[in-house]
Amino acid sequence: MNAMRLRRLPVLGALTAGGLVLLTAGPAFAHVSVQPGQAEKGGYSTINFKVPNERDDSSTVKLEVTLPADHPLASVMPQPVPGWDVKVTKSKLPKPMEMHGEKISEAVTKVTWTGGKIEPGMFQQFPLSVGQLPDDADQLAFKALQTYDNKEVVRWIEEPKEGAAEPENPAPVLKLVAPAEGSDGDGAAAASGQDKDSEKAGAENSASKDASDDEGGSDTTARVLGIAGIVIGAAGAVFGVVASRRRSA
Repeated sequence: MNAMRLRRLPVLGALTAGGLVLLTAGPAFAHVSVQPGQAEKGGYSTINFKVPNERDDSSTVKLEVTLPADHPLASVMPQPVPGWDVKVTKSKLPKPMEMHGEKISEAVTKVTWTGGKIEPGMFQQFPLSVGQLPDDADQLAFKALQTYDNKEVVRWIEEPKEGAAEPENPAPVLKLVAPAEGSDGDGAAAASGQDKDSEKAGAENSASKDASDDEGGSDTTARVLGIAGIVIGAAGAVFGVVASRRRSA
């Protein structure tokens, strides 16, 4: 009996160690995030706030997203999400901003979704069309509040700092990158050039085809005339032979 107990101890120790490894190596909790994670500076983009439900016994019933005040966005349009109501809150700007030649004195500062439900083990995306994105910043932080039906509120408001570990409740962050080469007009010019090249190539191919068709038509006509000449010549020879025989008779 003692021997059996001794043999079981290493097995129990291995299982316990394995259990500890599984617990410590478990995945980190998900949080509210922005997808895609980056957009071009100075442009417009459609972003999605991805909201996972991290609770096993309650559902998410509200999401509040606060837009950055230091870089106000003049254009913010939510896309309808089935089952959810959306409210867009605008506020006066401390300093009017100019967009497309017009002065704008207010901007969207908060977007709130309510009325729906994200059940345990599921997630929901909330799309926004935003712009014009600033060209003098490297990122935008959107502070978000996630409310559950048990009245719990999770505040995703901590802005990550470069070189530091990720905070416990990080705010959704949109990275801003330099515009891709060829965008903002250059791409249109390149496309126009490609269209012109394509048209030119098409015209050349059409002319070549027409020339080929003409040559083919000329060759066909020459062949027909040649064959007709041979047939007429042969008919003439036969007629001459017949006439000669008749004279001899």
